[in-house]
Amino acid sequence: MADLHIQIRRGKGAIAGQIAAELRDSIRGGRLTPGTRLPATRDLASDLQVSRGVVVEAYEQLVAEGFLISRVGVGTQVTPKNARGVPKPRDTARPRPDQRANQQAGRPGRTPARGTSYYGHRPTSPDLSHFPRERWLAAVRHVLTTVPSDALDYGDPGGVPELREELAGYLRRVRAADVRPENLVIVGGVAQGLSLVLHVLTQQRPIRLAVEDPTSHRQVPLLRRAGARLVPVPVDEQGLDVRRLSGDAVLVTPAHQYPTGVVLSPPRRAALMEWAYAGDRAILEDDYDAEFRFDRDPVGCLQGLAPGRVILSGSVSKALAPGLRLGWVAAPPDLAEAIRRARGELDLGSPVIEQYALAHFLRTGGYDKHLRRMRREYRRRRDALVTALGAELPEVRVKGIDAGLHLYLELPDGWGEPRTVRAARELGLSAEAVGPMREAAGPPAMVVGFARLPVHKAAEAVRGLKVSMSGQISE
Repeated sequence: MADLHIQIRRGKGAIAGQIAAELRDSIRGGRLTPGTRLPATRDLASDLQVSRGVVVEAYEQLVAEGFLISRVGVGTQVTPKNARGVPKPRDTARPRPDQRANQQAGRPGRTPARGTSYYGHRPTSPDLSHFPRERWLAAVRHVLTTVPSDALDYGDPGGVPELREELAGYLRRVRAADVRPENLVIVGGVAQGLSLVLHVLTQQRPIRLAVEDPTSHRQVPLLRRAGARLVPVPVDEQGLDVRRLSGDAVLVTPAHQYPTGVVLSPPRRAALMEWAYAGDRAILEDDYDAEFRFDRDPVGCLQGLAPGRVILSGSVSKALAPGLRLGWVAAPPDLAEAIRRARGELDLGSPVIEQYALAHFLRTGGYDKHLRRMRREYRRRRDALVTALGAELPEVRVKGIDAGLHLYLELPDGWGEPRTVRAARELGLSAEAVGPMREAAGPPAMVVGFARLPVHKAAEAVRGLKVSMSGQISE
């Protein structure tokens, strides 16, 4: 039985998070070797003088992330080497290239134009009326009064060093990433990040890129333009079906699959790692809204399990605003350098003042504070919409509610996707049909965003949808 040597710092954050972080670091650093059995939760809780529930929460977090496995009769242990996909610690091998929610929304009797929405442009749109204008303005003022003039010149196309330093710390702390500043490249959002990654990977030969089915139809043209040949792979209740994977690389949304909202299960995470290592393949991880998890701490990113195999892309589009066009790519060192060079050849880098402002926002705690506030608010709005759907439309199956900014609704027989989406949009809801996102056939479904739907409007919107769809037949 391992002696874990865990240090608890009272008053320095959630104790479960501290335990999980120390265990995660011990596994990565090789102090806890694959197959090591951990103490029972009751025993470790007694040793640390904390409640058993705190230890259970820490263990569950690491099981979800793939660092631990838990089996009846065996207990909890570090994922063994012979388990599917367990990486070696610190593997750095390069993957082979092979203003308010429309203010008119609350006005009684106002109907949006046909096909439009006043509760969000897209189902994944954040509530931009809550953008922290004053704090962001303070950050910009700080930048303009403190940075030297030379800082406003052409800089490193990989990004401002101060921002990469702050982001590396943030991603290690919040997303359980295994990243250093030199592995980060600042980009203009996830879309540009993915384009740059594929541009680099396709320089030696064409790439067959496995993508989730269903997947965001907005990304498909981008991926193809970047030179990838797409190979759809089905998604089920556990996430991407790794058994059906083929190709040279895969693009996944493991923390909250779009559009289904499924979280990639621990066995599938392990199987995906094995697939990548066995075939010297790359995993492109789109971490688009993982910070908004409502039932527990956000599940750590895949990159933290295999930093030499996973290329992580993220942005502030959901946390702050899409219009900032600030994102990042975390990649193995040589690949990160190739992406940095490609960024320089494309447009010389991202806007400098905004990068310094985000660095200041992260360093002073403004970003964390804003996320905590919005996580509470989005949970209220999600709960209101889910409750209303359960009361008024119990025949609609609601899925994907643990995280993110949207719900996945499987529609009852007789509800055609086009008609249902039109009805939802005419009520102001941000809705999209799932059919155009699929290659394989599936039950009729639609995605509905809740980030801009006020709590007091949820029941009214659902009742309106019920009336609109009463007696409808499928199209």
